[in-house]
Amino acid sequence: MSVDRWIRDNEFEPRYQFWTRANVSEVLPEPPSPLGWDMVFEHTCGAGWRDVMVQRLGMHDHEVNRERGETMGVFGGYAYLGAALMRVWAGRVPGMTPTAIDDAYFGGSPDVPPYVAEDWHTDEQATETISGWLGWVTVGLDQSELQDDMDESVRVQAARPDFATLSDQAVLGYALALRPVMRRMFAQHINQSGAASVGPGILGQVCTAIGQPQWAMRMMAGLGGVDSAAPSYAMWKLSRLVRTSAELTALFDAGVADVNDAAAVSGSPDVAAFATSFSEFIKEFGSRGPNEWELAAPVWENRPATALAAIDRMRMVDDNRSPFAENAARESERHSLETQVRAALADNAEALGGFEVGLASAGTFIPGRERSKTSIIRVVHEVRMATDELGNRFAARGVIDNPSDIYTLFIDELTELVAGNLSNVRNIIPGRLAHRAWLASLEPPFILNGQPTPVAEWAVRGTRRVEPVAVGDVLIGVAGCPGTATGRARVILDASDPYALEPGEILIAPATDPAWTPLFVPAAGVVVNTGAALSHAIIVSRELGIPCVPSVVDATLRIPNGALITVNGDAGTVTIIELPA
Repeated sequence: MSVDRWIRDNEFEPRYQFWTRANVSEVLPEPPSPLGWDMVFEHTCGAGWRDVMVQRLGMHDHEVNRERGETMGVFGGYAYLGAALMRVWAGRVPGMTPTAIDDAYFGGSPDVPPYVAEDWHTDEQATETISGWLGWVTVGLDQSELQDDMDESVRVQAARPDFATLSDQAVLGYALALRPVMRRMFAQHINQSGAASVGPGILGQVCTAIGQPQWAMRMMAGLGGVDSAAPSYAMWKLSRLVRTSAELTALFDAGVADVNDAAAVSGSPDVAAFATSFSEFIKEFGSRGPNEWELAAPVWENRPATALAAIDRMRMVDDNRSPFAENAARESERHSLETQVRAALADNAEALGGFEVGLASAGTFIPGRERSKTSIIRVVHEVRMATDELGNRFAARGVIDNPSDIYTLFIDELTELVAGNLSNVRNIIPGRLAHRAWLASLEPPFILNGQPTPVAEWAVRGTRRVEPVAVGDVLIGVAGCPGTATGRARVILDASDPYALEPGEILIAPATDPAWTPLFVPAAGVVVNTGAALSHAIIVSRELGIPCVPSVVDATLRIPNGALITVNGDAGTVTIIELPA
């Protein structure tokens, strides 16, 4: 399908020919819009990733493309992670190997190509640079930069201008002025993400050495301060208000769409109190939502009904399933296991010292990774609010048909539109809308290794044949959040439409960003197609105490709705107990 202009694909680079949708499918699960990619990633977050790789993480300037670094790119209109470059980096980190990065991203997927070493991969100067960085990760643990970013993101949010008082040029200028902030904050997010892999690696080695490899995951649960879990805790409190109020229960039973409208007409103190609390929730967490990195996405501030839908599912859950209680139980178990490991290592001072280092590092940087994301997502949302304002204005003037059409444009075109110079805008939009819809109908390959297959040859979603499951089959993923749960499988493909999920069912999802996490609370367990040790599904499920098995290949296609299954988060398995009639 031809289109006049689209996000350009990366040029094929033979030394970096291994790319994957792992991890990045949580960031951009759908084809990004031209304005969303251009404003947030091209020369912004993508450049920030390159910045930190060269400035802190041991890659040389000449090894990473200056125009678009091979950390993250685009093929066939979809975002991909540069797995080849990540392998090179991991091989330069003392104590790590390229296969360790494979484990972190793929969880043992059989389709991962073997690593082949080349002479240039080893670099003593780079390793020396990384060794200095590791000193911060294992001993320094200073998070002042992280706190500065959080403080700045809160200031940016609080200082949002009254767009009604600004000209089109000023609104666009506001959005563009935040691009350097996003670049810097994304560099910090990658910095924290790399650091978050070190502590768990140390804990894994120590626990394996004492014959208890499953303890490592349990000692990363109940850490507290994990920002991606915070909306779920807040929603739980809101759901308790609904559960204990006859007026609110009736309102939700009828299908509430706007709590402020309901409060204005109901006269109920309970409804009014809920409306006030929900407004505070949106103020704090309105930047979160499905596909939250994409500017065109309907996050909670723009579509509060999505958050209300999650609260609706959560209100069905009994008080004894409180995520606060689950977190406390995980924390208690973690402290108990720490004591047992210390006892086992009492006669080995070196190993005990390494354990303490790993414990402190994991406890610092796993929450730090999620906090760095929270900071930048707040800023991304401020850009969204500005571009939404422009979309609303041009639609009201009849220049474009729908406000969301603004996202089919690139920055240079939006600049021309604002200046009154893009007279052919109505000719541009239909083809691009159709092109993005076509891309969304395709299933991007999970792994690219070598010259990419032309996008026209990709499979159409829903047409790929998979092996059906039978009773007794055991599907293999990776150990995620510990614990076991048995329940009916419920396949949910869109976090904004959770109504099919009933309390006690097992959530089967393609990949999960933080917008999915409120659905973890009513679910008895979580199974995800992709993801590994540092995926959001695992990090948040560990905080909420929900058994989780990621990296179950094609889970959403193979496990039928209504099947009775058992999830074992310690073993990383899903067992088919009964198929639906």
